[in-house]
Amino acid sequence: MRNTVFLITILIAFSACNVQQKKNSNNTGKSESHYTASNGSMVHYPQEKHLKNIRQLTFGGDNAEAYFSFDNSMITFQSNNPAWGLECDQIFYTPLASADMGEEKPQLISTGMGRTTCAYFMPGDTTILYASTHEGGEACPPEPEKREDGKYVWPIYPSYDIYIADLQGNIIQKLTDAPGYDAEGTVSPKGDKIVFTSDRSGDLELYTMDIDGSDVQQVTHELGYDGGAFFSPDGNKLVFRSSRPKTDAERKEYKELLKQGLVTPTEMEIYVCNVDGSGLNKVTDLGKANWAPFYHPSGEKILFSSNHASKGGFQFNLYMINEDGTGLEQITYDPVFDAFPMFSFDGKKLIFASNRNNGGTYDTNLFIADWID
Repeated sequence: MRNTVFLITILIAFSACNVQQKKNSNNTGKSESHYTASNGSMVHYPQEKHLKNIRQLTFGGDNAEAYFSFDNSMITFQSNNPAWGLECDQIFYTPLASADMGEEKPQLISTGMGRTTCAYFMPGDTTILYASTHEGGEACPPEPEKREDGKYVWPIYPSYDIYIADLQGNIIQKLTDAPGYDAEGTVSPKGDKIVFTSDRSGDLELYTMDIDGSDVQQVTHELGYDGGAFFSPDGNKLVFRSSRPKTDAERKEYKELLKQGLVTPTEMEIYVCNVDGSGLNKVTDLGKANWAPFYHPSGEKILFSSNHASKGGFQFNLYMINEDGTGLEQITYDPVFDAFPMFSFDGKKLIFASNRNNGGTYDTNLFIADWID
């Protein structure tokens, strides 16, 4: 969800850069709304009326896909912060009350080998689910080479599997063992199901399984990349991003790329369906990349990241829309990148990733805010 669930779509142009950490000396992580750094960077833009008391949590590298524990006291996230000795994404967790990630490295949850993505707390908050390639090799898997046609492609590493680790980083269970890509797992608020993306059918589809890895059920069936799924607050629905080719030429290209373990996630829309796949409905029809969706606590609206209003395609902001596709509203206003929103389970907080206040670097950091309806 998540992407990685992703390593940041078009921001990949930034993620691929070998950027050194440049901690902004004007921001210690304690600052709140409308703080302006000396270089003009903003923690909180005036138009962001749904956000209050924004606090920056990380200070270097690419930090994304942060998700709350069920009791809202902790977060887990992925980072490639070079100051922490990382070459590609690894999974961490930290208690929010004592988090000081500008000064201290948080607890590593993943093995430190391979590439990881998509961490999520399991019921009870004593274990964390995440996907990793470490059984396919200790090194970070290679990034795809630059294409002659200039298209951005995202790798679907077949060595990704889904694991559960305790809060000291000990793997206690491997949930998937099918050949190919298994990643992008998230957990139902009811604590009974996990949704994830897999190519075990020959296409990238959504699946559910019970919390112990049993009773795997295919949810989506149409050609195209379905991923980054999250449950609704009542656990009865799923919201996800999808890149579904429409023309014969698009379908041919999609299949050819998938054989190479690649997808082009530059044209995506938001969909919802029941947990069993019934009641499928396309929520957005905005064009460009609409992704990283998450349900509003009411279960009637969806937050997501989009570059549909960007002339060049590189500016991503958070938007909110009704589940029926009406009432589109812009939530964030950073001129570069905002994505990966998640509400706390009590609906009071929002955590997200942003390029705001990064001191002129390409760093993507985590921010937490009070949510105001």
